[in-house]
Amino acid sequence: MNKFLLVLTIIGIGFFAACEGDYRSRSIGAVDEVYVVMDSTDWNSETALALEETFGAGIRTLPSPEPTYDLTFREFKTNDQLDNIQNLKNLIFAAPIDSENNVGRLIRALLSDDVEERVREGESFAFPIEDQWVRDQWVLILTSNSDSSLAQKIRNSESSLVSHLMEREFERREYEIYRRGEQVAISDSLWNEHGWKVRMQHDYIQTVDTSNVAVFRRSLPENDRWMMAWWQDDVEGIGFIDSEWINATRDSLLQKYVQGTREGSYVTTEYDSRRNVITTQMDRDDRIIGYETLGTWRMTNDFMGGPFVNFTYYDPRTERLFMIEYGQFAPSVRKRRFVRQFRTMGRTFESDSTWNKESDSLTNLVREE
Repeated sequence: MNKFLLVLTIIGIGFFAACEGDYRSRSIGAVDEVYVVMDSTDWNSETALALEETFGAGIRTLPSPEPTYDLTFREFKTNDQLDNIQNLKNLIFAAPIDSENNVGRLIRALLSDDVEERVREGESFAFPIEDQWVRDQWVLILTSNSDSSLAQKIRNSESSLVSHLMEREFERREYEIYRRGEQVAISDSLWNEHGWKVRMQHDYIQTVDTSNVAVFRRSLPENDRWMMAWWQDDVEGIGFIDSEWINATRDSLLQKYVQGTREGSYVTTEYDSRRNVITTQMDRDDRIIGYETLGTWRMTNDFMGGPFVNFTYYDPRTERLFMIEYGQFAPSVRKRRFVRQFRTMGRTFESDSTWNKESDSLTNLVREE
């Protein structure tokens, strides 16, 4: 078995490196499902528990608990079983480096001698591989000197491990969200008239349009969604921004622009001991400074609620501050998928680096005429 896997790996790498294009089939499975490949005798190990606590941890920013990822444990005893596993979208192979089972032998076949040495010396334990056997595939190899050592390393690196897969999921969801339809005209209008844009999914309809606030809704009987945007010029610094400021600003905007059908009802942040409201600073590859806030909302003077995703962006080049928020009311459906869609859409934000107040004034003059 070990010899077969080693030869298979070498041939596969050589073949696809020589091709100009990748003509392999696409991976199968849901973007939020992870298959953990371990020997069945290890499914109750410390490593298995650590994986459940990290990739399968409950999300505390949703109305009802859902796991970060759905985990399914698999093993293989034959080459046919391995072939089936190699077609899956998200894979984690986990075993101690010297395990004498099929998973341990596969891991050693995939890693070079110098990488194995780094594992034994405790220098490395996690090795992500992109598109190893099929297209659009995420593979993570996790290995260390012992079960307890590997489990501890996984727990210590929870944030980076999960974030790596999450970023890949955002890329996949961006393709999924917009491939069936995108309202490019709306994005172009926001860019030309206000100096910023996000990619706009189909079926969103604008309901509010002011000089610095825009609201779009996608109303369906069982799944009502909205996006609210606010922006401000001449912001010379953002030392005042923290989670309290973000939530207070959100609430003041929501009270005015996202109201319920009952008189005096409006959306506001929900603070509940069973759920969290979490703000984190984002890593972007441009000049924009960003913060993402996740949590749940409730309707004042009504019995409604749901999840929200808020983005607060600052462009230091133009000294402009932006807030983009997505929310949902869909009591009969699971929320994780839609929250991940919101997190994906908000990450498409762009700010015009050449924008200035004169541009804004000219745009308003044209609109008035």
